[in-house]
Amino acid sequence: MNGKRVLITGATNGIGKQAALELAKMGADVLIVGRDENKTRQVRADLKALSGSSTIDMLVADLSSMDEIRRIADEFRAKNDRLDVLLNNAGAAFTEYRASVDGYEMTFALNHFSYYLLTNLLLDILKRTAQEQGEARVINVSSSAHRNGAPRAGLRLEALRDRSGFSSLGSYGASKLANVLFTYELARRLDGSGVTANVLHPGFVRTGFGHNTNRLMSAFIKVLQALVGRSPQKGAETLVYLASSADVAGISGKYWKDKQQEDSSPMSYDREGQKRLWEFSAEATGVG
Repeated sequence: MNGKRVLITGATNGIGKQAALELAKMGADVLIVGRDENKTRQVRADLKALSGSSTIDMLVADLSSMDEIRRIADEFRAKNDRLDVLLNNAGAAFTEYRASVDGYEMTFALNHFSYYLLTNLLLDILKRTAQEQGEARVINVSSSAHRNGAPRAGLRLEALRDRSGFSSLGSYGASKLANVLFTYELARRLDGSGVTANVLHPGFVRTGFGHNTNRLMSAFIKVLQALVGRSPQKGAETLVYLASSADVAGISGKYWKDKQQEDSSPMSYDREGQKRLWEFSAEATGVG
């Protein structure tokens, strides 16, 4: 990974932070994205100390906001003409309906639109890097929740501005299904470009994920994590593998768990669903 440039969202905690550390140790130039400026600065300092790398930079943004995503994409482009790995990891689950600044349900806005918009805004740099360096990679973190959290009829895209019938688990599952659908459509559109796109399930990890929910749910998640959760080190293994391993060079459009390919849900292979999500996202963001 020496000299390769890696951008990681959701990198101030859990598997994102761990992946940043491991990739920095391998010699990558790592750029982390966090929501809180003070915390992001502290994490950057910690990562530098732990990795021995001086080439760790940071961007600060609330990735539930499309304007914030556009801003950090512009900031990245102003300083960088190379991007070897884009690792979309930022995510959350909200127990009550909240609307993003753009008017969409918050879980879906953060978990899907941030992936879609940031990737598309940096796609030309990824393609140029692939042409010059031989490859570039997009890695999207999903979850096994994509298998059973979303409605059986598919994503209710038209309901993303409607609080009636909101379900926290349903919204989270739908957003994670969107991660898989988006990855498969992206891989197809990138075919022949040298840029690969893959999606993964990191496992149930002991991180800060889910701690921003209501008190009862947060307590339940913390207990469950303590009992059966895997460590951030274990959870980050597949992220690091997909970002760095020569074994996956040229492999695209696959779903991964524990560094192995496996089938995602039957619904995720719906070509019309993939295309419909892309078109909806393009209209919502004005990009793509």
